[in-house]
This record gives sequence, structure tokens and C-alpha cells, in this order.
Amino acid sequence: MYAVIVSGGKQYRVSQGDVIYVEKLDQEVDSTINFDVLMMGNDDGVQVGTPILEGAKVEGKVVAQVKGEKILIYKYKSKKNYHRRAGHRQTYTKVEITAIG
Repeated sequence: MYAVIVSGGKQYRVSQGDVIYVEKLDQEVDSTINFDVLMMGNDDGVQVGTPILEGAKVEGKVVAQVKGEKILIYKYKSKKNYHRRAGHRQTYTKVEITAIG
């Protein structure tokens, strides 16, 4: 069984036991989260919501609050002596999917 959930404006295809990284959520470690379900599928077929599937739920457990890899942003204009360098590390929440129902 799998489900398509939405979190932080992005959609994720998950199954029970999956570990996903979503945009940072204001949740404590080991707390439980419920996600909105857009679609559920199994061997029998697929159920699609309009836009959210009523009666379906996906539960997850917050494993950790983590940071992604550092990306470097470099701006340059030729012949103008203009150079700018900046770095960025995106914050994520690591979530383990515990139940799909």
C-alpha cells in the first residue's frame, strides 16, 4: 500500500516504514504528525481525492531536525570587478512513516 501526501507545498509518494525529508516543521523529535492524503493505492486499485482524500490518514514520527548540504551561490559580472559568494544550508525534518490507513 502506498499514499501520496503533501507537505510544504511538495508531494511525496510514501509507504509504511519509509523515511523522508520534508521542509522544516515546528515539531519536537519523537512527536507524531498527520499528513493530508491526496491519493492512496494498493493491489485493488487507486483512490484519488478532490483534492484531499476524506477518511484517509498517514501518520509519521519525527526522527530528527537536519540540515542539507551547503550550496554555494556565486555572482560575477565580467570586466566590472564584481564578485559575490554566498552559502546556504536548507533545514529539513526527517520523518519516518509509521501508519497508512
